[in-house]
Amino acid sequence: MSEVRTRAAVAVPVGRRSALVLAVASVAGLMMLVWPLLVQVEAGTRVQPPFVFLALMPVVLAVVLAELSEGGLDSRALAILGVLVAINAVLRGMGAGVAGIELVFFLLILGGRVFGAGFGFALGCLSLFASALLTAGVGPWMPYQMLVAAWVGMGAGLLPRRVSGRAEIVMLVAYGVLAAYAYGMFLNLQGWPYLLGIGIPGVDGDGLMFVPGDPLLENLRRFGVYTLVTSTSSWDTGRALTNAVAIALLGPAVLTSLRRAARRARVVRVPVDD
Repeated sequence: MSEVRTRAAVAVPVGRRSALVLAVASVAGLMMLVWPLLVQVEAGTRVQPPFVFLALMPVVLAVVLAELSEGGLDSRALAILGVLVAINAVLRGMGAGVAGIELVFFLLILGGRVFGAGFGFALGCLSLFASALLTAGVGPWMPYQMLVAAWVGMGAGLLPRRVSGRAEIVMLVAYGVLAAYAYGMFLNLQGWPYLLGIGIPGVDGDGLMFVPGDPLLENLRRFGVYTLVTSTSSWDTGRALTNAVAIALLGPAVLTSLRRAARRARVVRVPVDD
């Protein structure tokens, strides 16, 4: 005899090796995002952004996705992933980020919540990649967007599983708001030296430019003012409000639909002795 059991919680199981690769890739990606705060040089030295990171980032993401696939992404889970990626790509094109209105994140958060951290990572990464192709948004910033969006989906999958009902919606709304601001902050950090340029120690200390060699707190202060003025008070707040409203209004129905699909995504046959 055999018994059929359905695993609805996680459509992409994350084994030990995949979890390790996820952790290493996340640490490497974090280093690529915060490199301006880690550079220490002598006064008067010009520093160029490490463009080699742009070549390494897609490789890191490809390795992570390959590891997740080895974890057991079956045809039905793959079909669900493809559908959600396609929907997210269209949603992002509809909003186009005007005033921070980006509908891609609410579905990313709900998908990660239902299908788990590994699925959320893959969904975030592929959604931003597909939407960039559709909207002609391919550029040096794309790998960073893919990575941070992947973190948003992965984080949703790591939220406490026992929370349900209205409390779950409240938790997801709060997470959606925090994720919106975190997404903007990380992307601002990687683009900060490119957009404002790199200052000269001892000369450009009063502006908002990244000044290599200056104390960490000084560069953090400059970056904090920069991101507050250019993003946090406008684009990021719009993104946070969009996430909160979309999750609050559509979250219950979308979660129900995704969980119904998740129950059919992975069927595990467990032999039972007579």
